[in-house]
Amino acid sequence: MKKWMLSILLNAVALIVVDQLFASFYLEGFGTALLASVILSVLNIFVKPLLVVLTLPITIVSFGLFLFVINAITLMITQVLLGSSFVISGFAMAIGAAVILSILNLILQRLIKDTILVQRR
Repeated sequence: MKKWMLSILLNAVALIVVDQLFASFYLEGFGTALLASVILSVLNIFVKPLLVVLTLPITIVSFGLFLFVINAITLMITQVLLGSSFVISGFAMAIGAAVILSILNLILQRLIKDTILVQRR
């Protein structure tokens, strides 16, 4: 549970960073970022595996790059669910945001992991 909550928090921070970087990616505030992060987490548990299986051939042919399109689809679904408090202007922005969110989450998780390892020593 702690790990999931930390993941939600890190994803919310990454969403805020993307919001600050691009005018075509809008979040109403940190509360919306947290809610979007929870929704994305649920979609990643239930919807993403189905999309991955359905698009497996194209994912293999694209050497996994199609996974960014799947992540963009989950972002667009989240946008629909949250309405005007979370707006992504177009699918190209959703793909760009998916790429940046993946990179930011990787960096943030690595920083947290390294910090925890240093504290345990």
